[in-house]
Amino acid sequence: MKFVFLLGGATGFACTALASWLSRHTADRILFDAALGCLVGAVLFRWFWNILVQGMREVLQQRHAAAATAASAPAPAGRTAGKEKHPSHPPTT
Repeated sequence: MKFVFLLGGATGFACTALASWLSRHTADRILFDAALGCLVGAVLFRWFWNILVQGMREVLQQRHAAAATAASAPAPAGRTAGKEKHPSHPPTT
């Protein structure tokens, strides 16, 4: 989480400083804009990271629930798991 926050801040600082410098602002204005960009970038990266982690958590929970349901389902009658023969195989003698 700290890494994402720092990465967002650094990215926001760099992008905003570059944009302000390309706009031919003075040095004090570039640093002010970059500081605001740092804060906004850090908050946005943190928000996006939380959304990403929440989505991964939901997917893992759904997969776990599906696996638990499949494991608890009884095998079809008359068949044993892994012992079925494919219909295209000829009978062995």
